[in-house]
Amino acid sequence: MRAKTPEERKLLEVFDAIAETMALNIVRVRLQGSRQPGGSRFLQIMAERKTDGEINVTQCARLSRAISAYIDEADPIEGEFTLEVSSPGIDRPLTRLSDFVTYEGLEARIELDRLAEGRKRFRGILAGIEDDHIAIDLEGEAETALMPFDWVIDAKLILNDELLKRGAEAKAARGEEEDDEEDEDFDDAEFEDEDDLDDDAANDDK
Repeated sequence: MRAKTPEERKLLEVFDAIAETMALNIVRVRLQGSRQPGGSRFLQIMAERKTDGEINVTQCARLSRAISAYIDEADPIEGEFTLEVSSPGIDRPLTRLSDFVTYEGLEARIELDRLAEGRKRFRGILAGIEDDHIAIDLEGEAETALMPFDWVIDAKLILNDELLKRGAEAKAARGEEEDDEEDEDFDDAEFEDEDDLDDDAANDDK
């Protein structure tokens, strides 16, 4: 789920290595085509710190510059595109099996690539994992449901009071550590290149 298409998976391999040097994790890569013929494509990268799942604007900008430098040199994407590097946000997508452990106890929406019990979409409270299956407590169901992680094509936390409370508690727990950061952390921190990149473009920041 971190990458859906073969093109995204190839990019992810490189972006993972770049992010690793900055102690960051790539949460998700999406390369979307333009809705207009000949229009610019959109490359979105979500990232977070390995230590606490947050990221600040400075770190987004650094990762964006490093990825842009690689793209300028290797030219892995045809045509023009816009690059955006951002945080996953508080109602973040869940893209790794470990995410279902980290965010256990919170409400989420899950979509599968095939029918399970007659449907593909589920909503409930995350209950961790069991081997390579995710566990979720569904409303009105007495038993915890298990779903193969490989079946999941989309999963996301639901923004509610419990999620907001956990986010506030996490920020309070960081306390003095946040004061030492170069930039304030934002739940929706993002950095977007001002100019579209193309095969011949050069960015003054790189």
